[in-house]
Amino acid sequence: MDSPSSTVNFASEESSECSKKQLKKEALKAEKLRRKNEKAATSDAASAKLAEEDPLSANYGDVPFEDLQSKAVTGWMRTKIFSLNAEFADTTVLIGGHVHTMRAVGEKMFFLVLRQMGATVQCVVTVAEGLVSAQMIQFCKSLTRESIVDVVGVVTIPTEPIKGTTQQVEIQVRKLYCIDRAIPNLPINIEDAARSEEDIKEAEKAGHKLVRVNQDTQLNCRILDLRTPANQAIFRLKYSVIKFFRDFLDSEDFMEIQTPKLIAGASEDGASVFQLDYFGQPAYLAQSPQLHMQMAICAGLGRIFVTGPVFKAKDSYTDRHQCEYIGLDVEMEIYEHYFEVLDIVDRLFVSMFDYLNEKCKELLDAINKQFPFKPLKYLQKTLLLTFDEGVKMLKDTGIEIDPFEDLNTESERTLGRLVLEKYETEFYILHRYPLAVRPFYTMPCNDNPLYSNSFDVFIRGEEVISGAQRLHVADLLAARAEVCGVDATTISTYVDWFRYGAPLHGGFGAELERVVMLFCGLSNIRQATLFPQDPHIPVPYEASTVCQLYPDDHTF
Repeated sequence: MDSPSSTVNFASEESSECSKKQLKKEALKAEKLRRKNEKAATSDAASAKLAEEDPLSANYGDVPFEDLQSKAVTGWMRTKIFSLNAEFADTTVLIGGHVHTMRAVGEKMFFLVLRQMGATVQCVVTVAEGLVSAQMIQFCKSLTRESIVDVVGVVTIPTEPIKGTTQQVEIQVRKLYCIDRAIPNLPINIEDAARSEEDIKEAEKAGHKLVRVNQDTQLNCRILDLRTPANQAIFRLKYSVIKFFRDFLDSEDFMEIQTPKLIAGASEDGASVFQLDYFGQPAYLAQSPQLHMQMAICAGLGRIFVTGPVFKAKDSYTDRHQCEYIGLDVEMEIYEHYFEVLDIVDRLFVSMFDYLNEKCKELLDAINKQFPFKPLKYLQKTLLLTFDEGVKMLKDTGIEIDPFEDLNTESERTLGRLVLEKYETEFYILHRYPLAVRPFYTMPCNDNPLYSNSFDVFIRGEEVISGAQRLHVADLLAARAEVCGVDATTISTYVDWFRYGAPLHGGFGAELERVVMLFCGLSNIRQATLFPQDPHIPVPYEASTVCQLYPDDHTF
């Protein structure tokens, strides 16, 4: 056994060796930084000298920070890149955007492609006496991809089509100013992130290796990833969906309302609810706006809808589930039959699909280029099947289904394929579900209490909408809640509202992201979500970061 003294000496020598290595490492790091700074200073000095010698130096350069602090209103008219076309020929325009790509041709010509909101245009910087200097070319070479620049130039029409840009015009640059420089080495390149899986596989077959940006990397670099043409199109299409949803319902005499997202009790089953402390009392994030919407119906608002966040505390990581999404919820008075609700579903979504196909073709083409998909097949009058009819179709193919249990995911997808084969539609309604598999507030069928006046709607074999006629009789509602294991004390206020006179009513809820995902044939719900939230993806902006950005003494 080593003596205590020898052990101490050995530890001391080891510590000393580590210290030497650390000092050497830090010295190398410091020397590297010194050389980098020296090189940058030399480059800056050279650029400054060139600028001093250039009578056209005012036509290019990095915009001083003080000029970016809302210093003045110039009144310059800007032109959006997506609007540039042949009608602008021979006119001078001011445009701005990200530097998408760059390419120098010798010392007297430089090409750069600018990108703004998914649209791209080619800009050409050519040395010309009294217009563009050689120093301006050198400045352009110093730019980095994704930097923000403003360009003033003359629009020209090329003799041959331009490959790789959305706009078929060129800008002959006269002035170019850098507003903000991106770092030289970006974590991902936009071209790589925008590449389709099919393009990568084709390149591999030809013996070429292309960069594949996986989903985790995309989400970790979400700001860059969102700049791809497909993502730009997805979220503009998503806006079109929610805008059409609002416009259609407005035309049908619906009114949009806002409901609380903090509630006293679970609106559905307690297993999938986020609980939090609310001034010393338990509270929950709303799993649905439905209960408040029903109260609004009882208040006499007639026809209403809500667009807003919905929270589900499901500890699952699938391609179609999230912990937070945007709900599209509708509630309405019923005069005779819950098919009145189904009629709204039918006309709303068929009209929406028609609108997207007719008015959003460019967006769909951009999505299809990176994420190829077949157009959704749907009927102008939506197919309506009973739950029993769906079960029979499955049984006829040899799949055993309990007629009083809900369909699992695989059965739903199989039924979707069967419906497509038989009825040539990927959008259909399945109604009259067993009462036992529906929430406590669902109205039982009048002819068989084992079934309910409820429905689900499917796109490409995936559930996208769920709805029903609501149970509006207070005592029956309380009894059903007890049977379903819902604590009556947490919904007592909700139940009591129905004691003051409640009209027949029903409604439905859809997930905006799932509608977009399935209509566009996307493979993952995260592709249709700006900043996805699931159990494995943390909130992107933590409190510590916010505190650093806005210290306690900051005054708003």
